[in-house]
Amino acid sequence: MNAPRKNDEILANINSLVAEERTLRDRSLQRLGLASEERARLRSVEIQLDQCWDLLRQRRAKSEYGENPDEAAVRPANEVEGYQG
Repeated sequence: MNAPRKNDEILANINSLVAEERTLRDRSLQRLGLASEERARLRSVEIQLDQCWDLLRQRRAKSEYGENPDEAAVRPANEVEGYQG
């Protein structure tokens, strides 16, 4: 797949996840908290966002250094959650 197009798809996914995260956080403020399912979904969204940003950084770095960006892969949640970007 075309690298810029794939990066655009990742960014579109990030934008969608950010919108969902904002909705959940706004709902939390309006109701003074979230239901357990909503809290679990918010945590899942946060993890997916970290993974998407990590994947995008990997792809950009590979492109910058003349490597194939399609060789970048989504890393496990515990790996991307273990460092600060």
